[in-house]
Amino acid sequence: MKISFGDFLVAFRKTIVIWVLIIAFVTIGFYFGVPKKILGGTIIAVGWVTGAFAGLMGMIALLPLVGPIIVSVLSLPVIWLLNGLGYFVSIIAIKKGYSKEVVNSRVLTVVLLVGIVIGYVLSKLIDYFQETGFSIL
Repeated sequence: MKISFGDFLVAFRKTIVIWVLIIAFVTIGFYFGVPKKILGGTIIAVGWVTGAFAGLMGMIALLPLVGPIIVSVLSLPVIWLLNGLGYFVSIIAIKKGYSKEVVNSRVLTVVLLVGIVIGYVLSKLIDYFQETGFSIL
C-alpha cells in the first residue's frame, strides 16, 4: 500500500490549518506591533488547547530516520521543565505555609511524570510488537 501526499494532507488537515492560522496571527501581530509577550502567550494557549504542538510533533516524527530522534530530543526537556516548575511552586507554597498541599502536589507531579514515562515505554513496546507481527490484543 503506497501512501501519497494527499493522504498526508487528509490525515493532518486540522493541524495544518491551525499552524497556518498561528503563522498568520504572528505575521499580523508583528505587522501591527503587538507586544511579543502577548503573541507568545496567545500562541502557547492556542497551541496547547488545540493540540497543535502534538500534531506538529506527529508530522515531524514521520520523517524517515531523523524524525523520531528529533521528537525524542524535543520532548525530553518538557519532563524536566514540569519537574522544575513543581519545585519552584513548592518553594513558594512552603513559604506561605501550605506544607500538606506541597506534599500532595509533589506526589501528583511524580505520578504524572511516571505516567508519561510508562506511556512512552508502552507505546514503543506496542509499536515493536506490531512491527514484528506479534499481536498483544
